Amino acid sequence: MMSETVPINFLLVDDLAENLLALEALLQREGLVCLKARSGEEALELLLIHDVALALLDVQMPGMDGFQLAEFMRGSERARHIPIIFVTAGTTDAQRRFRGYETGAVDFIQKPIEADILRSKANVFFDLHQQHRQILAQRDELAANADALRTVDRNKNEFLAVLGHELRNPVMALGAGLHLLNRHDDPVKALEIRRQMERQVVHLSRIVDDLLDISRIDQGKIELRKERVDLQTVLAFAVEASQPQIEANRHTLTTDILAEQTWLDADPTRVAQVVSNLLNNAAKYTPEGGQIGLVARVADGFAEIEVSDNGIGIPEEMRSKIFDLFAQVKSPVTRAQEGLGIGLALVKQLVELHGGTISLKSSGLNVGSSFQVRLPVVG
Repeated sequence: MMSETVPINFLLVDDLAENLLALEALLQREGLVCLKARSGEEALELLLIHDVALALLDVQMPGMDGFQLAEFMRGSERARHIPIIFVTAGTTDAQRRFRGYETGAVDFIQKPIEADILRSKANVFFDLHQQHRQILAQRDELAANADALRTVDRNKNEFLAVLGHELRNPVMALGAGLHLLNRHDDPVKALEIRRQMERQVVHLSRIVDDLLDISRIDQGKIELRKERVDLQTVLAFAVEASQPQIEANRHTLTTDILAEQTWLDADPTRVAQVVSNLLNNAAKYTPEGGQIGLVARVADGFAEIEVSDNGIGIPEEMRSKIFDLFAQVKSPVTRAQEGLGIGLALVKQLVELHGGTISLKSSGLNVGSSFQVRLPVVG
């Protein structure tokens, strides 16, 4: 927290350098900085720059005396709340004390100064200022948490709206399919309808599986079934799983995968899911007839897997939060390309469970995106 790392400043004002050094020596403690001024004018300059927890002012100074300096401080928005202790070598009759308290003094200390009394009083203001900083830091933290909760709540509401949309379409399609099956006896037509219904069931299953995976990871219940696995085999499974969506949008998939066997200590199903999700994302956010690339290489003990496309890209304001749960890129054309906003969040968590990283390597509006996954290889 700020209060533990930033020093607390005391302002010492006296026209005699030896008095300033003596005060500084008496007050010295960890976390305290003594700002020294030999005139009222110099003190006001310091107050313009520094946050001060306590001011110890000598009353009798040539030019601007301690009382006049205190009056200037009380007239300043920045300095009016700084507690003031007057240090005086002369007698302090009732009139002088009244004037001092009227200008905002909290106390008077007589010279010669009793060290224990000065330290005790100064420590009170040091601790009060430290507590004030802690309260401000806690207030800021609470405000940040409140903003984060509002964002989560807003994202949750948006997610539920999108989830309703995503679920309603296949459910309606299944209902329509059943209705048509009841009306048609043509076996060819019935076969086509059943195939359409099967595609909708697969779509629903994927939505449910993603939701369950996110829930399991958040609760720490997901278990990786790791084994020594060949990267090329895993990538082949991923391509096979994504091929229907790539072909449905008439995309061209090009691959550049290193020929020599590369071994991972990984859950092959989950790694294939990671790459398949990235390929499906590329297909979903790329206009029909687009280009999708899959590249795999080894560098510095890591398998680097890149999935790229020449699709709509990711808006600049979304790039920093693209891996957040419920974050989703809005299509400028249609809602059909929008998803639940959990795909990349799920991918990120699965990659990190394997000790790897994922990053958005590049993206540009209408020029596509490139994602890179890095997973540790084994000998």
